[in-house]
Amino acid sequence: MEAVVTYLTFNYFISTMLQLFGSSFGVNFKQAAGGESGLKLIAGIKTLDTGIIGAIFISAIVVYLHNRYFEKKLPDFLGIFQGSSYVVVLGFFAMLPIALLTCYIWPKIQFGISSLQAILATSGVVGVWIYTFLERILIPTGLHHFVYTPFVFGPAVVEGGITQYWFAHLNEFSRSTQPLKTLFPEGGFALHGNSKVFGAPGIALVFYFTARPENRKKVLSMLIPVTLTAVLSGITEPLEFTFLFLSPPLFAVHAVLAATLAATLYTFGVVGDMGGGLIDLLTRNWIPVFSNHAGTVLIHIVIGLCFTFIWFVVFKFLIVKFNIMTPGRDIDKEADIKLYSKQDYKDKKAGKSDEKAAPANRYREQAAIYLEAVGGRDNIEKVNNCATRLRLTVKDPALVEDDAAFRAGGAHGVVRNGNALQVIVGLDVP
Repeated sequence: MEAVVTYLTFNYFISTMLQLFGSSFGVNFKQAAGGESGLKLIAGIKTLDTGIIGAIFISAIVVYLHNRYFEKKLPDFLGIFQGSSYVVVLGFFAMLPIALLTCYIWPKIQFGISSLQAILATSGVVGVWIYTFLERILIPTGLHHFVYTPFVFGPAVVEGGITQYWFAHLNEFSRSTQPLKTLFPEGGFALHGNSKVFGAPGIALVFYFTARPENRKKVLSMLIPVTLTAVLSGITEPLEFTFLFLSPPLFAVHAVLAATLAATLYTFGVVGDMGGGLIDLLTRNWIPVFSNHAGTVLIHIVIGLCFTFIWFVVFKFLIVKFNIMTPGRDIDKEADIKLYSKQDYKDKKAGKSDEKAAPANRYREQAAIYLEAVGGRDNIEKVNNCATRLRLTVKDPALVEDDAAFRAGGAHGVVRNGNALQVIVGLDVP
């Protein structure tokens, strides 16, 4: 919640700065959010579209502030501002210079991406390769939509975007006997979905065959749903982020292969609207054009399956050569047959730190005293607090100790009313 509040504060500051001084930063704030404006609505706030990079950056700052200041003891008269409130206050002031720097730097990054789009649109096969590579490699940052949106849904190569143009002229293309590439050469910039259909099975097969034999059933049960999702619907994140986490270089190789597949298909005359999975390929491309372009469809399938094999060979070589611990390869039969979490990483880095006693903390000590005094955790039915008091509902009032036990933890007194209990702590109560 600290991160959410601080992130919204960050975007409010950007919105106000751009509204007042947008022209100084090279931003036309009067434009509607979306499209090529570089603006976005976040929780109703019109702000710069910083993608997931902005969210992660602000979250990292909040985590730092939380770890450093959450338990800081303030004077008693400021006790109400301790904990999360203190973190948010500090975040508020930190967001002012950060928002200003974002307004100054981020539009230049967006301009660079837009300029690159214009170059790609006129670069033929090379442009298709670079476009597809960027669309894949930028997925972890969330900036890939800056690459594909102007092509697929915007006017980068055709008015209205490739998707709209393809549907509007699909009947015309399907009836014509001219090569599809001649009819619609711009369709080379919507071939990025092929890596989902043909790349995902190759990657999944590698994960299965490089796993230890005793782990393969578990690996298979994990891979089947994510691979089917990737192939059929084009949602690749569960599969791609698995090896992105385990080995970022593998993801870079994946992006290179995806770009090479798209460029190869384009060279052999394959074009269309292929940003999704197999369902999109069938319904939007293969079935409608098959009557007069069966040869192109068959070439498409053959090249795609060849690249499935290429993905398998390349990934298997790299995984074995560099001993990359993909799911099921570790000697430990359980530890690696899953997606790794941040806590797993922290525990691994900490080593034996969990064996060391936690440093003394005033609030933990107080909490332990109060917890024991109310009869332990099993005696607590509900717990809440107001500005100065812990408010509890206990199951058995007879288990609650006398006021002296609470005063030993620093409480000023106790108010009892049947099962309802109020421990007067003071402004430190959060």
